[in-house]
Amino acid sequence: MKKLKLYGFNNLTKTLSFNIYDICYTRDDSERRAYIEYIDNQYNSERLTKILEEVALIINAKILNIATQDYEPEGASVTILISEGDLRPSYDKSFVGHLDKSHITVHTYPETHPYNNISTFRVDIDVSTCGEISPLKALNFLINSFDSDIIITDYRVRGFTRDLNGMKHYLDHNINSIQDYIDKVTLERYTTYDVNLAYTNIFHTKMMLKRFILDNYLFHIDSDSLNELEKEYIKQEINRETAEIFYGMNIPKMK
Repeated sequence: MKKLKLYGFNNLTKTLSFNIYDICYTRDDSERRAYIEYIDNQYNSERLTKILEEVALIINAKILNIATQDYEPEGASVTILISEGDLRPSYDKSFVGHLDKSHITVHTYPETHPYNNISTFRVDIDVSTCGEISPLKALNFLINSFDSDIIITDYRVRGFTRDLNGMKHYLDHNINSIQDYIDKVTLERYTTYDVNLAYTNIFHTKMMLKRFILDNYLFHIDSDSLNELEKEYIKQEINRETAEIFYGMNIPKMK
């Protein structure tokens, strides 16, 4: 797409919403508590802040403020306020409004249930920008920053900006699918599903890991210590949980 000459500031709002799920088999309460503690330590606010700071660097955004919070009993949140380029006192009120809409946030959601042997960990990340900086540039870095069994990504562009002749422009870059911005090697590892509403500038991609390696889903146990019936049961439980999250629907257990 030919670079547009705009009148004033490019006030298109581009938002990348990125959700990842990690799934783990935990046999009892002690393993569930240990898994949650492990996740809480691995993805505390300090580590999440470093990930988001790297995102800001990748998209060439200036960090204005960072707020972090670790929660009891578990979970963490980080919010970073960003701007495009350097902050100068001469900018008008519209730039202040722009800053309010340019941010990066992350929230974590470790989850277990006493009636379920599957524990899960969800990370929600939003990268919202105004101006020329694009959150899509950080997509591959975010994918590679987590161990993801399921990835759900939404991208949308809102508002409009005007060229020198006063004509409105509702998009300033080419996009047909979020998958166009994901490394091919990564895509080959996942089953993917797309919903693209190009006429409204809304794009949606789901990704589910293809290869099943049992040891990757076990916590504090080794697959060699399990018999074949146990392995098959665990595999069915993990596959059912994965499918439920990916398709967004509950699947009855097989009797």
